[in-house]
Amino acid sequence: MFELGDSILEISDNFKTDFQNTGVMINGVVITFKSVPFYKSNEKRAVLGDVLETVIPKEFYISDEDLKKWSYLKGPKKIKRISAEGFEYTYSEGGMGFPDALDKPSRTIITGEGGKAPSRFKHVISTENGYRRLLPIELERLDMFPDNHTKMDGISDTKRAFFMGNALVVGVIEKLGQSLYKKL
Repeated sequence: MFELGDSILEISDNFKTDFQNTGVMINGVVITFKSVPFYKSNEKRAVLGDVLETVIPKEFYISDEDLKKWSYLKGPKKIKRISAEGFEYTYSEGGMGFPDALDKPSRTIITGEGGKAPSRFKHVISTENGYRRLLPIELERLDMFPDNHTKMDGISDTKRAFFMGNALVVGVIEKLGQSLYKKL
């Protein structure tokens, strides 16, 4: 447990790097600790592959030409840049799994998940028919919504994906509520 200072300079000069994998900050007091997830052995753990459809519209498949862009965006980078003020710096980002693993939990869905433009953040999976993006119904399932929850007249697949990127995983919230109810 430690307390953050009042000024950004103080926080920056004395920044603690001993954060663990769990924590909370309330009124500037940081409590952090190492936790280990507890899984009931009889409960199946959900993975990305659990939500996949079998009939996929062709527009969700990625062309060979676009696949190179997707691969670049998801790969590691170190790029020299110059700011508007003339300051030279190196922009860098680490690589991420590409394609997304079907036997592991999904990454977080973000609001930019929809649309076919290559992106670092959208999910891409490898199938026997090629690489593809996730369907809106698959994104709904990842967020634990009912199938076609966002399907309405006039709502595009891009907007449906945005909705799921802006949503909470409702099943997690439900389980938290049940746990809190038992405690209360």
